[in-house]
Amino acid sequence: MTRKLWPWLAMSAVVIVAATQLGRQGRAWFCACGRVLLWTSEAWSGNTSQHLLDPYSFTHMLHGFVFCGLLAWVAPRLSWQWRLWLAVVLEAAWEIVENTEFVVGRYRENTMALGYEGDTVFNSLGDILACALGFLLARQLGWRRALVVFALTEIVLLILIRDSLLLSVLMLLYPVDALKAWQAGH
Repeated sequence: MTRKLWPWLAMSAVVIVAATQLGRQGRAWFCACGRVLLWTSEAWSGNTSQHLLDPYSFTHMLHGFVFCGLLAWVAPRLSWQWRLWLAVVLEAAWEIVENTEFVVGRYRENTMALGYEGDTVFNSLGDILACALGFLLARQLGWRRALVVFALTEIVLLILIRDSLLLSVLMLLYPVDALKAWQAGH
């Protein structure tokens, strides 16, 4: 019985360590606006990355899809619970890196996140949760259906917020002025 609890306890420890590290990096715990929201639908406002979930939570859900597939391929003998733990570790590590001054600056310079100051700890916890839920969803769907849902999610995000996981990665690594102009609606 206790052996089955270890992955869940380990995930809890990772989340606690990540939250603590983000706090040490100077991340605010909650939105400076004084409100605590579970969801904000605004993709290009001061509320983005400040509350538990926002449109970018779907990109973190897609991280879970990617981690589910990669970890099933790289570590097939590992139980799905421990692969989920690894996905949570990877997402927590990304949240810590994503909120460094260097990466926040890259977002501001190379994407449409002009006033972006980084995530609140509350939002980072929501992103980790979205990743874990994405992992679980992808596991249930199987790789073919997960690939279809991944593609559809990317398309819907591109239509609704002019951004997506793949576009964000591209713009962080290799900014394209024409795409930045398109994102701005020009």
